[in-house]
Amino acid sequence: MAYTETHYTSWFDRLKNSVAGILTGIALIAFATWLLWWNEGDTFKTAGAIGEAELVTQDVPDISNLNSELEGKVIHATGFATTDEVLNDPIFGIKATAIKLERDVEFYQWHENSRTEKRKKLGGGEEEITTYTYDKGWSSSKINSSNFHDPSYRDKNFTLADVDDNTIVAQNVKFGAYKLPSFLKNQIGGAKPITINEYDKEAIKNILHVPSNYVYTNFNGVEALIHASGSVIYLGAEPSNPKIGDVRITFKETPPADITIIAQVLRDTFEEFRASNGYRFSRLSMGTVGQATMFEDARSENNLMAWVFRAVGAALVMIGLGMIFKPLSVLLDVIPILGDIVGAGAGVVSFILGLVWSLIVIAIAWLRYRPLVAGILIAVAVVLMILLRGKGKKAKEF
Repeated sequence: MAYTETHYTSWFDRLKNSVAGILTGIALIAFATWLLWWNEGDTFKTAGAIGEAELVTQDVPDISNLNSELEGKVIHATGFATTDEVLNDPIFGIKATAIKLERDVEFYQWHENSRTEKRKKLGGGEEEITTYTYDKGWSSSKINSSNFHDPSYRDKNFTLADVDDNTIVAQNVKFGAYKLPSFLKNQIGGAKPITINEYDKEAIKNILHVPSNYVYTNFNGVEALIHASGSVIYLGAEPSNPKIGDVRITFKETPPADITIIAQVLRDTFEEFRASNGYRFSRLSMGTVGQATMFEDARSENNLMAWVFRAVGAALVMIGLGMIFKPLSVLLDVIPILGDIVGAGAGVVSFILGLVWSLIVIAIAWLRYRPLVAGILIAVAVVLMILLRGKGKKAKEF
């Protein structure tokens, strides 16, 4: 059953909050400006490091023997990453001869969902109606139900065991005659579920804590709450019928595999290549991948991240401007339709000004790197400003 809360904010309080929000809007614009500036410099320097690494990288077809002539060289090599190390989960006693042993934990919990509707009232006040609904399901983290809005659902969540996700990485991973350092080992993928044959039941019993409100029909002790099937250890009465508090742990291993790396040789291992601008570069791909493809993928990822941060930065500028203009629409919300019209107009202005501001910041950042690109961006910003001014004149004439 849904639970609702209604909150009424007077026009004066809304106006006061919106004026206070101006400072937040200014801070948001300042942060977004820094983010846009940093992103352009970081993108350019990362691209420079990639290009510099590509110029000095050499293909090494055979890594079966250590080669002193490769010391300090950046190499592109393919080989079999393997280990004879037996990894052991410290709580559950699951063992695997693998590069990585992963433990993924889920908890069966109550979830709180909310939906909010805002209704403006004549006179400038605003009514906010929030509807809360609750459902049960698996969660990757424990959910604190003491803060649930519906009192009847508070403090209903608990867990039969306090256990976290965990990843164990083999210390000694061989790559031909070389050893892989941590920054390369951590990039190795291909994890797959483990078939659990043995586990430490006594250790598991020690971490179980069963509250009085957890009811199960088997009275043979907490051992009846431990189930293992496939790659999963299930802590609960009935795996097919989960209850609040049940815990589901899935185990995965990363087996030996063919990999391709680009890295700088350091005696019998590797380090990241350090470019002249101070940026570092290395790369690992699963399977056999050509040198050109790996560098092209690196450039594509760098460009993608650049556009992601540009979009985030521009959006933050627009949100900040919206907060600065907010008092105008709230002021006119004494007649809701007037506030809506001004609010819509402020939204358009915030969008255009935010885009202009972002383009100018990006252009200035690029002036020292690529003047031609900067000039094009400034021209686009000027056109947008002219369009915005034209809209303003039309509004005055109207």
